[in-house]
Amino acid sequence: MSKASSVAQNFWLMKTEPDVFSIQDLVRRPGQRELWDGVRNYQARNFMMNDMKLGDLVLFYHSNAEPSGVAGVAEIIEPAKPDPSSWDSSSEYFDAKSTPENPRWYCVTVGKPKPFRNFVTLDALRQCEALKDMVVLRKGQRLSIQPVTKDEFEFVVSLGMKS
Repeated sequence: MSKASSVAQNFWLMKTEPDVFSIQDLVRRPGQRELWDGVRNYQARNFMMNDMKLGDLVLFYHSNAEPSGVAGVAEIIEPAKPDPSSWDSSSEYFDAKSTPENPRWYCVTVGKPKPFRNFVTLDALRQCEALKDMVVLRKGQRLSIQPVTKDEFEFVVSLGMKS
């Protein structure tokens, strides 16, 4: 068995503001791929650097929206690499302490978007007993990248893909 096939797949929820970057924007990108750059939280960065791998699946969450919720699924298609936005002085994500020689911030590439038939609102997630332990539903939880269990992932996808 190859090393890649012996490693368990992980599941994630990644938040983005849809007026900045939505799942529809990802669908329209050349090759339907995009760097998930601009993350400036060490725990979220560490998830990307240490835990995310090729083939991991992502719940694409639209935050700070009316309503907020899960818009679809994407996949990690390239592993973590230094975030070039941290070196771009014209970027809102510029960090003078991060350099190409000593990067502070990392990002993964997401792709293969699959928008849901039904947008799954945060309120709908809260109403599901099966999701009661989901990180995004915990009071005060604002982390932009969060682990999700396989069962939670599959349950949310079933809600989003219902006919």
